[in-house]
Amino acid sequence: MIDITNKSILITGGTGSLGKALTKRILAECPDLRRLIIFSRDEQKQYQMAQEYPVNEYPQLRFFIGDVRDKERLIRAFRGVDYIIHAAAMKHVPIAEYNPDECIKTNVIGAQNVINACLETNVQKVVALSTDKACAPINLYGATKLTSDKLFIAANNIKGDNPIIFSVVRYGNVMGSNGSVIPFFLKKRGEGKLPITDPNMTRFNISLDGGVDMVLHALDNAWGGEIFVPKIPSYKITDVASAIGPNCEQVVVGIRPGEKVHEEMITPSDSFYTYDLGKYYTILPATHKWNIEEFKHKFNAKLVPRGFAYNSGENTEWETIDTLKKLIREHVDSTFEN
Repeated sequence: MIDITNKSILITGGTGSLGKALTKRILAECPDLRRLIIFSRDEQKQYQMAQEYPVNEYPQLRFFIGDVRDKERLIRAFRGVDYIIHAAAMKHVPIAEYNPDECIKTNVIGAQNVINACLETNVQKVVALSTDKACAPINLYGATKLTSDKLFIAANNIKGDNPIIFSVVRYGNVMGSNGSVIPFFLKKRGEGKLPITDPNMTRFNISLDGGVDMVLHALDNAWGGEIFVPKIPSYKITDVASAIGPNCEQVVVGIRPGEKVHEEMITPSDSFYTYDLGKYYTILPATHKWNIEEFKHKFNAKLVPRGFAYNSGENTEWETIDTLKKLIREHVDSTFEN
């Protein structure tokens, strides 16, 4: 893990699932951290989170109410901060489709505000969270996150002599996160029926711990402009339903607006710039200021074959009903029984 002794970290959207997992890991493993700032606009979630981390036990933890739509508030919050993890976003696909202007204000304008605030303060590194829906997007949420990705990548080209580094991490569904399918099915199974959008639907799956690992890897290893992509398994939506409610009827309700049957994280067009790093792939920026040969040597990076693609339907690694049951007990609900 990156050495953050006497450093300050700020997490936008820090009261979300990943923000809380990052907080738990950072506080546990980095007791000499100078400050960890939770920046979000939900005062109730901040209040609840503060109860878990009393100030007498965690004096380095701060809570800062603010919205990424407000650049001036970001500048104030970023003063004295070394590292930014940008997790704030509007994430619900149907809600974004119905409220497109609100989604754009948070996911696009908010991203640019974060970039500008970083450039106007002394932030050293920024890791922005993306989503598989940003790859060849068909919904507004994905389109705004693709735009956000492009903004953070391009920020490395407009920083002048500022040594700041911007990078992006892109991953699939986080197991057990707010609004994800597993908690939804766990609540619905008592009704005896589980709604299936499409029986062929697949998704990538990553645990909260896996997401935290990836963010910290990017924070430690980014050179500027990379999109890091994890090698993670896929699951079939019908297998998730069978794992959670084996006796439930699976009712096909149809795909919601803006949904794909299979999610993508790397397209064939990305293959020209995509390198295999072992545990992760990384999509390099078409324009960068560092030496590609030095990069390949340092990380033993190998260019993927031309035309390579990475999507949840053609993945080579899959969760089974049995492994899903185990993962639910480990990462979502320790009391889970089916």
